[in-house]
Amino acid sequence: MSTPGPSSAGTAEQHPSESTETTDGRTPVRTSWRDGRSGLLLSLLMVAFSTYLLFGILTMDVGEGTDFPGPRFFPGILMVAGYVLAVLLALHYVRSPEHPKETSTQRYRTFTDWSAVLWAAGGFLLFALTLETLGWIIAAALLFWSVAKGFGSRRPVFDISFALLFSSAVYLAFSVGLGLNLPSGILGGGF
Repeated sequence: MSTPGPSSAGTAEQHPSESTETTDGRTPVRTSWRDGRSGLLLSLLMVAFSTYLLFGILTMDVGEGTDFPGPRFFPGILMVAGYVLAVLLALHYVRSPEHPKETSTQRYRTFTDWSAVLWAAGGFLLFALTLETLGWIIAAALLFWSVAKGFGSRRPVFDISFALLFSSAVYLAFSVGLGLNLPSGILGGGF
């Protein structure tokens, strides 16, 4: 007959999904499996959006004589990419949860960089208001530059040059490659 050892006397059983950690070596902190895994909500949101795309693709009325790639092709690419990214994000957050830094002296529930939000939202608003007037190349370049500025880029000449190059490449890909017309605006019919 064996008697319980001193380590099991007087201790409460822990739930398997909870663990005890210490932040400073003295104070025990209870954590659960959900801690640090709030990014799984983004994965669920991506699954919902991809499922919405799938439903739209399946219920889309497409005529008989539609050539490849057709109207279902690009939404299908986005749907597959959404599902793949959702699975990869879920695996990332399950394997390595992102716990807040324990050395931080300030505790915020959330943080929003309002400067970045204003630059990006202002860029989208400017893009929407000036697309017909300025045309795709210039309006999209301003949008790309404002988003780069909002994310903290400190190289305006490089940013605007890259934005013009990228918006021109997108314009050529859509107009020449796919035969779709994007607004040319003040640049006229030169493209």
